[in-house]
Amino acid sequence: MSAARESLVLSRVPSPLGSLFAVSDASGRLRALDFEDCEPRLRRLLCAHCGAGAELAPGPAPLTVVESLGAFFRGDLCVLDAVPVRTGGTDFQRRVWAALREIPSGATTSYGALARALGKPTAYRAVGLANGANPIAIVVPCHRVVGADGALTGYAGGLARKRWLLEHEQRWRHAA
Repeated sequence: MSAARESLVLSRVPSPLGSLFAVSDASGRLRALDFEDCEPRLRRLLCAHCGAGAELAPGPAPLTVVESLGAFFRGDLCVLDAVPVRTGGTDFQRRVWAALREIPSGATTSYGALARALGKPTAYRAVGLANGANPIAIVVPCHRVVGADGALTGYAGGLARKRWLLEHEQRWRHAA
């Protein structure tokens, strides 16, 4: 007997950085979020985290996701904290992604500092790999992780978007 195929909804959500693809499940939880021009990566991560049997169909994004992203881009930096998410991944990856959501908006941390916070001080490369496998951009803020010297390092959406997100958060954080 085969397992039931999970049905997921693929939506487009506007943003100042270009259209985003949002993938949600029947419960309205965000399963993936990525930039439209990163669709191959999004599909690869979905397959890795949801299995090859997941069915992806076009449809509307949950209102909470659309409203929360809109509010975030208008300067309400904490609104994304309440967006429900569900990811696959290993236990370690899920621990890294949960830790990413604990980084305050407008702040940054390094791979090494994140590894130490997780009690795995030598696992900075594994933290980097988990960060790169994060299927939920912006809401699970992998853009807040920088090099040990504070330099911007890789971001699947491109360094220009990473810089924009960090500057946006810092601007609104200081305005609050």
